Amino acid sequence: MVQEIICIVCPRGCHLKVDPENDYEVTGNACPRGISYGKAELKNPTRVITSTVKIKGAELTRCPVKTDQAVPKTKMREIMQLINSVTLEAPVKTGDIIIERISDTEANLVVCRDITNC
Repeated sequence: MVQEIICIVCPRGCHLKVDPENDYEVTGNACPRGISYGKAELKNPTRVITSTVKIKGAELTRCPVKTDQAVPKTKMREIMQLINSVTLEAPVKTGDIIIERISDTEANLVVCRDITNC
């Protein structure tokens, strides 16, 4: 059965039709990136996770974090549970790795803002 998805690779937002019964044939794309996105979205959808974690010893109470690469959507709930259990201690710097290979993926959870002690 052909599935319709909207491509998010660029601002165009092409309406893709992907046919999993025909080797994931993709139509409706304006550029070649839509083909790879459409196939990947049906075979193994991934997302970069952005969130915040608690931080102590700083004026701010939350610190922005993200995965440094996309993770499988099937792991998102598990990863968010880990993120919600984290409490950092100031100071932290952008790019500091909080959790390496989070939930047995290739992605690391990293800090997205420099935060100093109060």
